[in-house]
Parts: sequence; C-alpha cells; structure tokens
Amino acid sequence: MRYCKYLSSESGTPLSRYALVEKRNGVLWATLPMQAPQEDLTSRILGGVPVPTLAIDFEPTPLSDLHLLPPVTPSKILCVGRNYRDHAAELGNDVPTEPLLFLKPPSSLLGPKGTIRMPAISQRIDYEGELGIVIGRRCYKIGPDEDVRPYIRGYVCVNDVTARDIQKFDSQWTRGKGFDTFCPVGPIVSDEIDPCGFEGKAGSPVTVVTRLNGAIKQQGSTRDLIFPIAELLRYITATMTLEPGDLIPTGTPAGVGAVQPGDRIQVEVDGLGVLENQFAAQ
Repeated sequence: MRYCKYLSSESGTPLSRYALVEKRNGVLWATLPMQAPQEDLTSRILGGVPVPTLAIDFEPTPLSDLHLLPPVTPSKILCVGRNYRDHAAELGNDVPTEPLLFLKPPSSLLGPKGTIRMPAISQRIDYEGELGIVIGRRCYKIGPDEDVRPYIRGYVCVNDVTARDIQKFDSQWTRGKGFDTFCPVGPIVSDEIDPCGFEGKAGSPVTVVTRLNGAIKQQGSTRDLIFPIAELLRYITATMTLEPGDLIPTGTPAGVGAVQPGDRIQVEVDGLGVLENQFAAQ
C-alpha cells in the first residue's frame, strides 16, 4: 500500500484528505480516496464538527498536481544520530556504541514543495536526507526474537534539516534540529519496500540519495546502517511506547552540507519518490 495526504477544497472548504497512490508510466498518481489513519484527528473534525473522511467527487490525479501535506501525524519524531559510519567520520565524531536518539517536535513537519525557513540566528543550515519509519501499531518492549515488521506501517523520505552551529553549541540537539519547517516529509508512505528483514536477514536495502540544486551530494544504502531497523525499534521500545503514526528517521549517510537561500533540495529513496523543498531566509 502507498498513500499520500493532500489539501482538498471540497465545497470551497480546505480539508486534509488521504488517497492511495500508484505509479502510472513512471509517475505517481493519487488513484483512490482513503480513510484517514486513526491518529489523524484533524482530518475528521472541522470547527468542532465531525466530517466525512473520504474525499467527495474524487478524480485520479498526478501527485504533482496536488497540494501535498506531510503524510504523517506523529505524536513524536524520534531521530537516530550518526547511524552511518561515514557520516560520523565526516563530522569528526566517534561511532556510537548504542543508538544515539534525539527528538524533533511535530511542529517541525513540512510537506513536499514547502519552503524550509532558515532562522536568522543560525549561520549554517544543513540538509540530511534519510529513510523514515512510520509506526502502524502501538509497541512497547518488543522482544529480542520478535518480528518488528508488523509494527511498521511503511516508510517515507525525510530531510532532517539542522542548524549545525546551534547543534554544536548546545549540549542537547533539540534547538538546532527543532525549528519550524525543519522536518520535511513525503511525498508518500509505502509498505512496498522491506529494508527491515527478520531472523538474521538484512531485508532488501534501499538507497538514499540527496541532491542539492540537481547535484548528488549524498548516496548511501540502508545495508550500511550501524544499527539496523529491527535493532532500533527494539532499543527504542525498551524505553518508550511508540504510537501509530510516530516517525523514526533512521540516520543520514555522508555528504551533509550547508545551504543558501534559494537552494533546492531533493531526497529520494527507492520506491518512495522524491521529496523536494526549497530554502528561504526567514
């Protein structure tokens, strides 16, 4: 299953809607209306009044013609730092012996084609293209021999935008990672890839590619994750409960770099399409 979230103007009223997605002649299309996931209450209520969650008079449409929204509604965005050896090395950091976790607030979410605002208090803003996990079922203390895949709804492209100077100045990363618009996500969520694996199998690795103004800057494979997906979910749920819709960016490969106002960034993951955004001074 693949799906997207978009802004609809049924009867002149802006509403967030979901649609199933398929590829037609190499182009992603929204093909059928879809019920909102259980965690997205905003798609069910307008002005305090419940509304139908399926689009009215739906017509199949290329995603490029839709106003796409972030396709996730997480209670938390739990990121993994330095999960590629080459990325840890490029920033002069040691490879972590356990997953390095930090949070981005849901207010940092941004949809495809949205503008990433560059705060004036930072002198260096970086891109970080990543594969994100979307949780589909509540999970806590996943067992060491338990298959984690039933807890995964799907995967999504993520850009973990970072104010690098602020990140280095602060002892915690929340401020440098948490500005509004610093977590672009999309364009779709899909369970049609399986980079996770089970019982010692590595799954089917996917490639994460980041382009800055059309030039490839990052290219890494999930086969190189220091802490694979199954290990991450077991580690995280040993501490906290993950809820449906929660988002877990899994780390970025080497090649992160600074951007300037007007730069265009694209994050592409096999099977998930391209997440494109532009930077602008705030």
